[in-house]
Amino acid sequence: MWDLLIKNLSKFVPLDSQEAGIVQSLFTYKKYRRKQYILQEGDVTRYETFIVKGVTRTYEVDDKGQEHILQFGLEDWWVGDLYSFLTESPTSYNIDCLEDTEVLHITKADLETLYEKVPKMERHFRIIIQNAFIASSQRLSASLAKSAPERYEDFIKKYPQIEQRVANHQIASYLGITPQTLSRIRSQERS
Repeated sequence: MWDLLIKNLSKFVPLDSQEAGIVQSLFTYKKYRRKQYILQEGDVTRYETFIVKGVTRTYEVDDKGQEHILQFGLEDWWVGDLYSFLTESPTSYNIDCLEDTEVLHITKADLETLYEKVPKMERHFRIIIQNAFIASSQRLSASLAKSAPERYEDFIKKYPQIEQRVANHQIASYLGITPQTLSRIRSQERS
């Protein structure tokens, strides 16, 4: 469990054993059951969350009760609502578990402590935030300019092997299409 987090944190800045120990002291481990919420609309995001095992989805519910999935979270991914986390304002998102899920949480205060004790971690999280911004911009652009088959192809590249772990209607929601359209796209790809 800790190895996966340390490996993730070492992608952009190497950590020595003392720094890895500091990291471990500031994160807390938690298990969630399938269908359990990590975050619910209206709550303030109290943690940045690293997924050790399992699958999550981040979504909004519109006025008509329709779910709109923004992101799936898999092992070795970070999930949360950064805006709510940083501003301490209520989130408009829900994050729930599609499988039994194990995570490591860090609070805002503990993240600040991590930055103080291991200053190079600021660089790591800056790079993560930059990458998240780029991914968000690309997803927005794709939703406006790409066809449904192109968005599906992008989805498969971003989330290889996820189709065995996530329901078809959830993939369709992420893509902004109906489940029937998703079935047509898949059948055309197989031909």
